[in-house]
Amino acid sequence: MRLYFVKTPRILKQLFTKYTWCFFTDKKEIYLTFDDGPIPVVTEFVLNQLKNFNAKATFFCIGDNIRKHPIVFSRIVDEGHSVGNHTFNHLNGWKSSDTTYLENTSKCENLLTNQKKLFRPPYGKIKKSQAKKLITKGYKIVMWDVLSADFDTTITKEKCLQNVLRNVQNGSIIVFHDSIKANNKLYYVLPKVLEEFTQQGYKFKAIS
Repeated sequence: MRLYFVKTPRILKQLFTKYTWCFFTDKKEIYLTFDDGPIPVVTEFVLNQLKNFNAKATFFCIGDNIRKHPIVFSRIVDEGHSVGNHTFNHLNGWKSSDTTYLENTSKCENLLTNQKKLFRPPYGKIKKSQAKKLITKGYKIVMWDVLSADFDTTITKEKCLQNVLRNVQNGSIIVFHDSIKANNKLYYVLPKVLEEFTQQGYKFKAIS
């Protein structure tokens, strides 16, 4: 049974106005984001595809993966993409105390020197108290308005593709995952998304 929204409902955006769900623009611009990396092979595939289309993106990185794979992380930065904090251990904010959650976020932050203060809560789950403290620390909490659902093992690659193609609008923030779990769908969907929206005249931008 599906427990997520492919297209984020307007009511959620209205209830949580301090979070960034999308960007309001008349320009043909969209924002690809990738969660849970960096890891060898999968993240490198993403970077190669982005380079093929002169596209920029935002990578919400797990601190422990940055620690394990510093060369892949450095390539993300060197190629001009934005990097955000995704906690050190991919914590579920609803199941974590504020102290534990903020300490884990700070542990990741220590590996993100000179980077923009962007944060995406793993699973999209964060308590208001946690969010308030992160915003006080200068973080922009970045959510999304289009979820590819590449992590969902019950859907087909084509369904994943249509989740994106049918829901993107100007200024959309789209979620993919550069992870082993998602790689089968990601390898199929990402090149097609890049090609389709490039043909439509869209630019792929990093979040600043």
